[in-house]
Amino acid sequence: MKSSFKVVGYFVIALMAMMPLSSAAQATSGPRLPWGDPDLQGVWDYRTVTPLQRPEDQADREFLTEEEAASIEQEILQRNALLLNRAPERTSTSNQVDRREDGTPGFYNNFWLDRGTTAVGSRRTSLIVDPSDGRLPELTSSAQMRADSSEAKRLAAVRRGAEPAQSWTDFDAGDRCIQHAKAGPPISVGGYNNNVQVFQVPGYVALLNEQNHDVRVIPLDGQPHVAAQISQWMGDSRGYWEGETLVVETVQFNGKHDQIGRPLLSTGENLSLIERFTRADADTLHYEFTVNDPSIWVRSWTVELPMKRNPDLIFEFACHEGNYSMEVMLAGSRMQERRN
Repeated sequence: MKSSFKVVGYFVIALMAMMPLSSAAQATSGPRLPWGDPDLQGVWDYRTVTPLQRPEDQADREFLTEEEAASIEQEILQRNALLLNRAPERTSTSNQVDRREDGTPGFYNNFWLDRGTTAVGSRRTSLIVDPSDGRLPELTSSAQMRADSSEAKRLAAVRRGAEPAQSWTDFDAGDRCIQHAKAGPPISVGGYNNNVQVFQVPGYVALLNEQNHDVRVIPLDGQPHVAAQISQWMGDSRGYWEGETLVVETVQFNGKHDQIGRPLLSTGENLSLIERFTRADADTLHYEFTVNDPSIWVRSWTVELPMKRNPDLIFEFACHEGNYSMEVMLAGSRMQERRN
């Protein structure tokens, strides 16, 4: 398998050879690249223990105190030390490999996980900043019906191991190692691989996410989106600059994998996404995204997630490419049926 770094490297070299640089950089308050665009390049780490939604017991609190944030960090450090040194034990099935219902690691032990230890720098109680309650908006009536349907409940049971899969279609794109919701768009926090590398050449930005080594190439030249009948796993992205901020608009998702916060059985055809990347300082990239899908939520919602510079390179990620584990997973379901 070719290295993701080589692929992106060839992309950068080819485009640099084809496109002349601007002779003068624009006036700016931040670092600029030779052709005048703001410099967002580098590896950016977005791990955080701040939850997507504000916990219900903190409904009226937008921010933690410094003492509360420090206490949370200390508790996580102590928990990590405990899990590292405890005796081995047999795990139980859950709805994901990273976490069981009691909060302890799932099939992976804690050594492999890296959720971070701190809240976002602002000490917010949620990554969602709009609506102001820090919670996802209500589902539309039709989306709620889909979420409550017997098929949605069956698929949820399959994905936590409680029921056998009827076919490969019962497994989501992450299980099948096709595409991972954490890689986006939008980019979201998970149990590990919370890094994205930004590459820039004149007229293009490329985002290489550590999870599933997905590369998203974003044109900045004003070209229109692809034809409406063409839908894609990661949607179709187009970008432009608003001063120091890179704005990326993405539409035409195929709905074949669960974007962040979306219920099962959604189509994706009505989903639109606006992302904003702003270099806040030498070591901080401010990331914000707004999700709008009127077929699912009664209103749009927005997340703010500051990313910190990572001085190290990201790792190449491999996830049983070719679906070699699918035969084993389905064989396990047939065995489960025989036992039932």
